[in-house]
Amino acid sequence: MPPGNRWPGPLKPIVARLSGADTRYAAILAGAMIATNLVALITTVAFGRLLHVEGYGELAAILSTFIILSVPGAALQVATAREGSLGHLGEGRQFATTLRRWTITLAFVTLLVTAVSIMLRQPLATIIGVGKDQEWAAAFVPPAACVWILLSIQRGALQATRAYPAVGLSMVAEQVARLVLGAGIAFVVVKSFKVTGAYLGTPLAMLTMSVILGFVLSRRLGKHEKARVAHGLRRLTADAWVAIVGLALIAVLQNVDVIVAQHRLHGTNAGSYAAAAVAAKVVVWVAIGIGFYLLPEAARRHALGQDARPVLRKAMIMTGAVAAPCLIVYAVVPKLLLELAFGDKYSQGAEALFDLGIAMAFLSVCYLSVQLLLAMREVKFLWFLAAVAIIEPAALLFGPGGDSVVGFARTVLVVQVIAATGAFAAAWHASAPPKGGAHLVADADVAAVGGLGSSTTQVPNRANSL
Repeated sequence: MPPGNRWPGPLKPIVARLSGADTRYAAILAGAMIATNLVALITTVAFGRLLHVEGYGELAAILSTFIILSVPGAALQVATAREGSLGHLGEGRQFATTLRRWTITLAFVTLLVTAVSIMLRQPLATIIGVGKDQEWAAAFVPPAACVWILLSIQRGALQATRAYPAVGLSMVAEQVARLVLGAGIAFVVVKSFKVTGAYLGTPLAMLTMSVILGFVLSRRLGKHEKARVAHGLRRLTADAWVAIVGLALIAVLQNVDVIVAQHRLHGTNAGSYAAAAVAAKVVVWVAIGIGFYLLPEAARRHALGQDARPVLRKAMIMTGAVAAPCLIVYAVVPKLLLELAFGDKYSQGAEALFDLGIAMAFLSVCYLSVQLLLAMREVKFLWFLAAVAIIEPAALLFGPGGDSVVGFARTVLVVQVIAATGAFAAAWHASAPPKGGAHLVADADVAAVGGLGSSTTQVPNRANSL
């Protein structure tokens, strides 16, 4: 019996649409992201209590800076997943050869960036807004972004081969390693540099997971061979400029408030705000997991000339299912939540938690919409998103109410509503099935996208490309 027939009449079409492989893949990644966030929550609670308010505020600013700098990794994961799913990166051993060449290049770049960052550690610490004791943590932010690029490319390769369980498991394992390594370094090896030690667990965890995924990909694709790579890393980066810019703007919208708080808020307010911001981002983390599924599946539908909006609709429903209970908790017991998670000293952020929760729900809508726009190879939305990303830090630095935790949160909320409204409208319009103006694609693309065997298939003709 089909899944939908077991449900009452009004629910049958809904259940039928949410059944099948597409939803199963999305559920795997969403579940992995939830598990990842549970471990991340344990890590956050542990560091929040052991570092105290000021130290946790500095750690949050350092990690927020890393997230912004790591955007090329997320963009290249997008590009790798898309191009790999279309067969443009080679098949089997040729794909493995391409990945090996990219790994060697990124290893060299990481060593170079590390040397430069160590020399510039003092100005980096000043920009981030942390004290002199955290200069070495600041020095390892850019190198960590380089390691993240490699790890992201490897996950994109797994996405391209539809190895979604491996992607999800790697996310959970990375967070576990971050907790173990960060806590170990901070409180066992170098007790006098707790913030720096807590942060160093992040790049070390990513490096460990990258090595493991290298072996996983080798077994899945086969050993590399002496052959010309199917796609150069420089070319992939150039082709992915839209994704890099788009996701960079999303990263700014998600994290710049925590960095600005280190410069604008006084005393323990910055740390309290950082704790509330982290608690509110549970919804965004789930949306990121669902986005791993959304982009390649939307790209396949788009290449076949199909309507990609059902993919976005499913992603929104699943994200909303997580957002609703979170917002209830934020509204009813915000102070209790922060005190249980971080301690009594963080309770100042309770008044801002509900506003931040709504803001992050809107940011999730914006993020999923941008993922769909990237799958559609759209470009024009970048102008709107860039304007909003410039407005947010300016409003936080110079706007009224920016010297209080609540004022900060409400400014962020207004910005996120604007961003989500514009991005969703653009995504819904761009993903509609074309009424005309199609062109023919070769067998290779068709086979890679949908496994079809016809000589030609009509797909939408989009002028914009990544």
